[in-house]
Amino acid sequence: MRLRLIAVGARMPQWVRAAYDDYITRLGSGLKVSLTEIEPGPRSAGRAPHKAIDIEGQKLLAALRQDDYVVALDERGSEMTTRELATWLGARMRQGRDVAFLIGGPDGLAPEVLARSDFHWSLSRLTFPHALVRVVVAEQLYRAHGVLANHPYHRG
Repeated sequence: MRLRLIAVGARMPQWVRAAYDDYITRLGSGLKVSLTEIEPGPRSAGRAPHKAIDIEGQKLLAALRQDDYVVALDERGSEMTTRELATWLGARMRQGRDVAFLIGGPDGLAPEVLARSDFHWSLSRLTFPHALVRVVVAEQLYRAHGVLANHPYHRG
């Protein structure tokens, strides 16, 4: 099983790249995670972002493989504790199907992307900066994998 983060946003600040890379590196060979960055759709002041969301949605859908289990990061999705995420991840690992986590742009995901998704995951009821989402996902995958491996990193 391979995990892919497919994220809108191609020029992240250095702290985002460093934090994301740190958690992915910590996973080592235990869990393979790759990142695909999608160029954001064009936005302009005073205009509704619908066109940008549609363009981003088309690019996200084009990056998917037919058999991917698709997880949309969505504020209206299901929340999980870290242990619940570990159980969920363990089930995906046993299933063996590749998983694609989709992180939309600053205005969210297109309706077509949400419709294609097998699962909608909310990291929190809090609002996070767009760039921080990929770091939180990487950290939680690292933590959930640690739970599955009985690693003492997760103590709660």
